[in-house]
Amino acid sequence: MHARAVAATTTALLGTAALLSPVPAARAGDVGRLTVLAHRGASAYAPENTLAAVDKAAALGFTWVENDVQRTRDGRLVVIHDDSLRRTTNVEQVFPGRAPWKVKDFTAAEIARLDAGSWFSRAYTGTRVPTLAQYMREVEHHHEKLLLEIKNPELYPGVERQILEQLGDEGWLDRRHRGRLVVQSFSADSLRLVHRLRPAVTTGYLGTPSAATLPRYAGFADLINPSVGSISAGYVRSVHSVHGPHGRPLRVLTWTVDDAVTAWKAVGYGVDGVISNKPDVVRAALRAS
Repeated sequence: MHARAVAATTTALLGTAALLSPVPAARAGDVGRLTVLAHRGASAYAPENTLAAVDKAAALGFTWVENDVQRTRDGRLVVIHDDSLRRTTNVEQVFPGRAPWKVKDFTAAEIARLDAGSWFSRAYTGTRVPTLAQYMREVEHHHEKLLLEIKNPELYPGVERQILEQLGDEGWLDRRHRGRLVVQSFSADSLRLVHRLRPAVTTGYLGTPSAATLPRYAGFADLINPSVGSISAGYVRSVHSVHGPHGRPLRVLTWTVDDAVTAWKAVGYGVDGVISNKPDVVRAALRAS
C-alpha cells in the first residue's frame, strides 16, 4: 500500500476530517486526510435527505452530510434529490391528478403535507420533506458539516443567490462555518456564480472533467467530485497538481462508495474523501486494514 493509502486509512478511523487544511506530517503522514461523508444523510438507514437521515449520520459518528436543494412553486428551498416528488413521497395518493408531480409545481405547504418516510420503512411514516432552513438547523444542532448540492439549477433561475442568502440568514457564511460548508453542483455555471458572489465559499464541481481542462475549473472550484467508476490514480494525481481559487491544490471527493472493495479502490486512487450511503461500512473496512 502506498503512503497516501496508509495515511487515508489512519485518518478514516476518525470518521471525518478537514477538507482543505493540510494535515501535519506528525499526525497523518505527508498527505491530506480522507473524509467520509454521509450521502443524503445516512441514507442506507433512514429516508434520504430527511432530518432523520441527519440524525442517523450523527448517531453513527459522521460529521459531514450531503444534501440536495430544489425550489418550490412559491419560492421556498426544500431538500430533496429528484425533481419529482413521486419516488420518495406519497404525492400520488395525496395529489393524484397532478402528474408528473414535479417539485417546482407544488407549494411548500403542499409538500409539507407529504409523507417522505413510509416508502423507506413503516418506522419512518410521517417523516417530512425538510426545508433547507430546517435541514441546516438540524445539521447545526449536531455540530455537523454540510456538503450542499445545487440540484437542477436550470429549473430554478436565481437559485444560487437564494441559497446563499439562506445560508447567510442561518449564519453559515461566517468565519465559524468556513471549514464546515461546501457547495457543489454538476453545473459549472452555477459554481462560477457562487464563487463570484461569495468567493470565500468552498465549491466542488460534480463530474470528471478531462485533465487538460482542469485549469478552467480551478478558477471557481476547490474540489472535483467525480463518480468512483470514472477515475484512476493518474486522474487524481492530475487533479491534485492543479491549484484552485484559494491557492490550494484541488481535492477529490468521490461517490458513491458503499462497500469495502470500492472503498479500498478509492483509497488506492488517493482521493481525499468518499461519499457513502453506508459510511459506517466504509469506516469499518478501512479500520480492518
